[in-house]
Amino acid sequence: MSDGPRLTHIGASGEAHMVDVGDKSETVRIATAEGFVRMLPETLSLILAGNAKKGDVIGTARLAGIMAAKQTANLIPLCHPLMLTKVTVEITEDHALPGLRVEATTKLTGKTGVEMEALTAVSVACLTIYDMAKAADKGMQIDGIRLVQKTGGKSGDWRRPQD
Repeated sequence: MSDGPRLTHIGASGEAHMVDVGDKSETVRIATAEGFVRMLPETLSLILAGNAKKGDVIGTARLAGIMAAKQTANLIPLCHPLMLTKVTVEITEDHALPGLRVEATTKLTGKTGVEMEALTAVSVACLTIYDMAKAADKGMQIDGIRLVQKTGGKSGDWRRPQD
């Protein structure tokens, strides 16, 4: 086997397994992810005015993202169940898209990272925005879901280079 990068969830004979984190040190771990939902300007105006048929799109999407972060281990095979100490989901309007930008930050003190929880929060928040506004705009586009930064752990800190 090469000394280069390898997939940690794949065994020597190709079988999937959950990584043993038992011997790792506990550190404060924080991850931030982002994504966006592009939509018609009229749809954005409808959401911002609070006139969507299903109710408060932004508030519901924020709550859905927080709930999703807490359920990541139930949704993504081989993820460890984590005791998150903080989850924030910020949703902001962007008239240049036009649409809504979503950013989620997850935090804990533990033996494994929280990147998947941040990415899951963003994904589900974006899906919730789509679901709540699809009656007005089926052509909305979810895009740009990616990790922005992470801190803590053996691999140290990482930040996405500026585009």
